[in-house]
Amino acid sequence: MTHLKHYQQQLEQAKDIVINSIGETMDLYGVNRSVGNLYGTMVFEQKSMTLDEMRTELQMSKPSMSAGVKKLQEFDGVKQQFIRGSRKQHFIAEKDFFNFFGNFFSQKWNREIKLNLVAIQRAEKLLLPILTAEDASPEVIKETKEMLEQIDHSKIYYAWLSSLSEAIHTGEIFDYFPIPNQITD
Repeated sequence: MTHLKHYQQQLEQAKDIVINSIGETMDLYGVNRSVGNLYGTMVFEQKSMTLDEMRTELQMSKPSMSAGVKKLQEFDGVKQQFIRGSRKQHFIAEKDFFNFFGNFFSQKWNREIKLNLVAIQRAEKLLLPILTAEDASPEVIKETKEMLEQIDHSKIYYAWLSSLSEAIHTGEIFDYFPIPNQITD
């Protein structure tokens, strides 16, 4: 019986190590560590979880759990699951890290692209009239041209990032970087 208890402790310790790593990784990408811990916990669940079950498991408040689930739902890291006969909402994690990766990063990159292209358009509206202004100094015109060149270069980057995001979203990326069939050491 003591071996069984010991193995169960080792199992829980191993889960905690991986969950902690997932939480730390998500923190690197700008997602609150507690949300990462929630996702990691849900990945190892064999069934869907309610907010109450999550709260009990992670010892966090129900509003924090609700906010965390909403954050994970934003990039399809967690989906609501219908359970017949239950009045509570049940949630299940996306366990395929390739899907999770694609959803998470393509959404982040698309937001970056949109945010920066809007800023570029606004900046260009301010910069382009300077080029034809008769009273602009040669130094200001030179600096304006340099800035516009940098902006043009950044447009190339955002076009590339958009293509990468689309390739990840559609799965085309796996034509170039196939998912390995087995783990190699």
